[in-house]
Amino acid sequence: MIGYLSGKIVSKKPTKIILDVNGVGYLVNISISTFQKLAEKQEASLYTFLALKENSLELYGFYTLDEKEMFEMLISVSGIGPKIAQSILSGIEIEELQEALRMNNLARLTAIPGIGKKTAERLLVELRDKVESFAEKTDFISKGSSNLKIDAVNALINLGYNLKIAERAVRAVLDKNPSIAIEDLIKEALASMSR
Repeated sequence: MIGYLSGKIVSKKPTKIILDVNGVGYLVNISISTFQKLAEKQEASLYTFLALKENSLELYGFYTLDEKEMFEMLISVSGIGPKIAQSILSGIEIEELQEALRMNNLARLTAIPGIGKKTAERLLVELRDKVESFAEKTDFISKGSSNLKIDAVNALINLGYNLKIAERAVRAVLDKNPSIAIEDLIKEALASMSR
């Protein structure tokens, strides 16, 4: 699985770029918001998602981890594939999408190009609860948390722990030892949660 690419931009269009990574050119599908962030850049580092289709592989790239996670949330909804998810992320900022889902704003969702009423209703039903935990996580990250803390909390969430519990455990370990290595931080946080 390709999770991250970093290289020179060979070609750039609003929904696709070709990224040269050590002499190999990767065609990566991107949202318009990622394209705008890459506008003046000669090189790019993107989080990626590899979509398997019947007879092809397609790579999707994201400027931020939040955008990638929202993309994965969108494709978990029945009837929404990678192309539609890419289109949604091109038509609305992540924060605005979260807000529309949390506030049950059907009109805002149907205003996204290519999203009809039925798809918007499905998004509201299937993502309302998921978007709450996603918003809590991004709120935690935006409150000036260090990369060390963010990486440790993300690792614990990926292991199946609740955001609030993981956050509390990581904070407790960091309060005792602020210069701890990431591996030790995760181990100590896990140990404290299993007591």
